Amino acid sequence: MPPKRNIPLTILYETKLALNQAVLWTWIKLGWVKSLKIVPYEGFGNEKEILLVGRVIRDNRVGPSNPEDSVWRNINKMRRRFMSVVIPGVELKAEFQGQEYFARTDEEGYFEFKIHPKKSIEFPSRWQQIELTLMDQVIRNQGEIKACGDVFLPVGNIDYGIISDIDDTIIPTGAMRMTEMLKTTFAKNAHTRVPFPGVSAFYRALQNGSDGVESNPLFYVSSSPWNLYDFLHELLQIHHIPKGPLMLRDIGLSRTELISGSHSEHKLEQIRHILSTYSQIPFMLIGDSGQEDPTIYLQVVREFPGRILMIFIRDVHSSRHASVEKISKQLNGLGVEMLLVKNTLEASQYALAKGWVLEEDLVDIAQEKVKNEVENDQV
Repeated sequence: MPPKRNIPLTILYETKLALNQAVLWTWIKLGWVKSLKIVPYEGFGNEKEILLVGRVIRDNRVGPSNPEDSVWRNINKMRRRFMSVVIPGVELKAEFQGQEYFARTDEEGYFEFKIHPKKSIEFPSRWQQIELTLMDQVIRNQGEIKACGDVFLPVGNIDYGIISDIDDTIIPTGAMRMTEMLKTTFAKNAHTRVPFPGVSAFYRALQNGSDGVESNPLFYVSSSPWNLYDFLHELLQIHHIPKGPLMLRDIGLSRTELISGSHSEHKLEQIRHILSTYSQIPFMLIGDSGQEDPTIYLQVVREFPGRILMIFIRDVHSSRHASVEKISKQLNGLGVEMLLVKNTLEASQYALAKGWVLEEDLVDIAQEKVKNEVENDQV
């Protein structure tokens, strides 16, 4: 028998793109694409440059979730999120401070704007809006397709920034157990996926810092796919977890990889971008022991000496204790402490001792933790 030959990833990727184009063309011709949607992801920047990315897709009509939604309704909504029909090669216009910028979606429907603010204008608040308009006609009776993208800009007295993981750091996911993770992801919604007790109050306390003013920025870096953006955005909002840019990833086939970017590569790239954008601000890193967060954060400390104030790691699996302890010793040698915590209250007590949060906020965290634990027992 002749030896088996592996098909190059480039050919597989080009085949996937061709199939996507054929499906899109067919669906448009059959009238199955009835409406389009611009999905801007929350951006961020500074006085020199603002980055706003997003995607143009067929409107999947997922809509907000309800606590009463059945398992099958949740599964159907999640299926729609992952069965997105993307719109490649279309032009968008962004308007900000009276200036216009243009970008075109790539092969996967993603767009990226790099916007340069007017230096003479001071921003009145931390969140600014950029208006987006789809310029190309894709379907019949399309009408005007618009959206507003929110972007974070540093305003006021900032003590420090916070970069946090999501899965098994903010919400239990069971990422180390595939069956449990899939069941949790598909069968529940933003109401029924409940964060760890006290997380909301702890993150609000960190946002308020030592002066009680809501000014410290939060960034959420996760390996979850961009398909889950609306779900995670809704979850943070419903459970009163402070707003911040969500930095997810594309997990589809690329020209060079079966899965676009590894877990650690994605997180490192995004954290580097944040630290480089806000070069004068120290940061706390928050993650969990379930996957690679301690290793990733060690690399960050090595690359950005003097920039990391503290690392909190949620203890989610005893099998990782030895490896976490080993990394903790390496971090101590670099002048950064990493604390393995069993719950949110333990982390907040340490933050209070360091003067990073207020004592009244610690009371709120303790009360919320107890309340959340009672609510979770009733679910």
